[in-house]
Amino acid sequence: MTIRITTTRAVLSLCLALAYMALTPATPAAADREHQQIMADLRMLQEQTQQLQALMNDLGEALRAVSSRIEDQTSLERKAFADGKVQMDTMSGDLRVVREKVDETNVRLGSITQELESIKQAIPEPAAFTSAPPNPLATDPTGAATPGTSPVGPVPPPTTVAVTPPSGIQPQRLWQSSYADYAAANYSLAIQGFESYLKYFPKGQQAHEAQLYVGEALALDKKDADAVVAYERVISSYPGSTSVPTAYYKRGLAFERLGEPGRAKESYDALIKQFPDTSPATMARQRLEAISSKPGR
Repeated sequence: MTIRITTTRAVLSLCLALAYMALTPATPAAADREHQQIMADLRMLQEQTQQLQALMNDLGEALRAVSSRIEDQTSLERKAFADGKVQMDTMSGDLRVVREKVDETNVRLGSITQELESIKQAIPEPAAFTSAPPNPLATDPTGAATPGTSPVGPVPPPTTVAVTPPSGIQPQRLWQSSYADYAAANYSLAIQGFESYLKYFPKGQQAHEAQLYVGEALALDKKDADAVVAYERVISSYPGSTSVPTAYYKRGLAFERLGEPGRAKESYDALIKQFPDTSPATMARQRLEAISSKPGR
């Protein structure tokens, strides 16, 4: 019984050994093929990765080149724009200077023409030599009172005579040139310019402002008596204009500087009565309080 079992075990062992020997050579071959396939796939993947990396490097170089070109072009355009702006500013300044010179020349020509006409009108007729000549110290050529004296009573509006302006003089340009002289504190030139505007364009849209600025220039030039006359002409000649409230107020200030607080109060009272809701009226009330608060008022 023992021998049979031993024999059976030996047979089984031999079969297992044969089976192992039959199977053992096939397993390494399959493993080698799979390993070789994996290695081939890895090599292909590495090659593709290297190609992709090369393409990415080339793309990066191309992008850097494009970016550099864009920056260079932007710099050139920015510099060209800056140069163009400088040139435009220079040309604009030159044109402004030329325009101011032309306007100044036109104003001076208008003043010369006005003076020539005044001289022509001042030449007496042959039959007038027997009459007494006018006193040149009573009034100046503009009809304003002599500095240092104050006008008595309302000033009637000047007689408006239609005068054809010299060729090339436009109302807006004449106004701008006169205001430029006023802003630059060239009060004599400003007065001449505004009076030329009133002479050539007495019905112009800015005539009332021109008359008001005549008064302002005279006041700033320390000619308060003449400024009072100019302000009263605003009131009498342009009663419906927006400059009238300011003229009343400015006239009151001029009377104060002339040492006539009573007449200043009359001007302020008239302003408050006729234009109570205006800004000049508000300032006039403040001036009335200041005058009333002074000793002896």
